[in-house]
Amino acid sequence: MSDLTTAFLTIVGAIFVAELTDKDALLLLALATKTNPWRVFAAGSIAFTITSGIIVLVGSAIVVFVPIFWIKLAGGVIMIGYAFFQYATGLREEQDLARKGENLAKGQSRGALAAFATMVLALIVLDLAGDATELLTVVFVAQFENILLVFFAAVLALVAASGVEATLGHRLARVLSAKKIRYFSIAVFLLIGSVVILSTSFAIPS
Repeated sequence: MSDLTTAFLTIVGAIFVAELTDKDALLLLALATKTNPWRVFAAGSIAFTITSGIIVLVGSAIVVFVPIFWIKLAGGVIMIGYAFFQYATGLREEQDLARKGENLAKGQSRGALAAFATMVLALIVLDLAGDATELLTVVFVAQFENILLVFFAAVLALVAASGVEATLGHRLARVLSAKKIRYFSIAVFLLIGSVVILSTSFAIPS
């Protein structure tokens, strides 16, 4: 297996797992239980393609000005901090996202196109407001220094996660409560953050 393929699969796997446990997942699951899952999947795919492009461009700009060592180290620390933040504020966030999902689903009656556009915009804003997949994307831009590789891998991971959340929304909602997703999310962020910090600590800052 080539280094490029290994890097691609690493990015896809990490971002896919992170997205399944991110706040975007809670909103997509809430929407999938109340409206057409194909519409939810399409909205997620469009929104995350747009945000991935923005985040990759931002990450490539950051790499120009900040040494890669410090980007990766800061990324790991922020991920661990994000895990503790999730633990402290998770319940309120779950309730807010559940209400937002209900409001977006109710908006279907105002017109399919307007409701779809609102759904896409809500997902874009939520994703750009700051989450683990954003941070991982920037760290991967710094690590692999290939923006096209990171962009396509991130889009594939996020679209695949959107498909899982939209298609299996009803079943996942019954099996995985918001609380369980939050605890799994905390474990994932702690693990990824720790791995990033430990692997980066063996590198020499430039």
